[in-house]
Amino acid sequence: MELRHLRYFVALAECLSFTRAAERVHVTQSTLSHQIRQLEDELGHLLFDRIGKRVMLTEAGETFLGYASKALREVDQGMSDLMRAGDQLSGEVRIGATGTFNIGFVPECLAMFLQRNPTVKVTVDELAADAIAQRLIDASLDVGIAYQPSDPTRLWFEPLYTEEMVLVVSPRHPLAQRKRIRMVELHRQSLVLLPGDFTTRTMLDECFRACGAEPVVAAEMNTIAPMVGLVARTQLAAIVSSHAVQPRDDVRVIPIESPTPVRTPGMLWKRDSKQSPAVRSFASCIRKLALGRSLRAVG
Repeated sequence: MELRHLRYFVALAECLSFTRAAERVHVTQSTLSHQIRQLEDELGHLLFDRIGKRVMLTEAGETFLGYASKALREVDQGMSDLMRAGDQLSGEVRIGATGTFNIGFVPECLAMFLQRNPTVKVTVDELAADAIAQRLIDASLDVGIAYQPSDPTRLWFEPLYTEEMVLVVSPRHPLAQRKRIRMVELHRQSLVLLPGDFTTRTMLDECFRACGAEPVVAAEMNTIAPMVGLVARTQLAAIVSSHAVQPRDDVRVIPIESPTPVRTPGMLWKRDSKQSPAVRSFASCIRKLALGRSLRAVG
């Protein structure tokens, strides 16, 4: 099947006349008829009923029309975007990200994107995952950077990479010299964690239950940077994404095992929403940066 087959099929489906359809696609009627026959033979279904000079879509033709029309729109949009590739993008990109990603990931994406597209306005809101989901549904955000939503019916989740959660302590903490630590060893340890309405906290609680550990949750904070700041000043420990801790002298990062808590960050989109060229370009920057993180993790 070739692209011209789809163009000929859609033209005939819209005109329901071989004469008018052939004129639209600039071929002879015999060529159009031959190409439609080829398409029907390849699909194994008649797409049109030919009754005298009348042409009507069959049930199979009606079904195929929706898919063929969508495919042609996507191809035409892609060709249009490529033709404009040399021009500067414009417009606005509205991003919602959870606190973990605003520490390093989002700024790195923005730096890459704005260097290439200085005329695009970018707004970033740091939000809880539920707020990101709702604002995507309300169309007040273009893209979210978070974890998989609890209700995926109206949102599409595009996984980016896998990240491990780590223990963060001050250099004065009794565990500071450990190379690794098992989850069960955090039993009765004093921790600062995200509140219970965060999906990350839910996942950590499940890990604790699985290994029979009951830590002492001495504090709850809803953003990562203050949590790490508190750890640096106290004997509390925190469990955060390995990518959420920037290199610094006043904290130590310890891998966790048995089990290792793992999260999968990704991009969130509203299903069936049409994205502007600027939004698609920003998404491309996100994918490139995420691929780099994945390769570094494998290495």
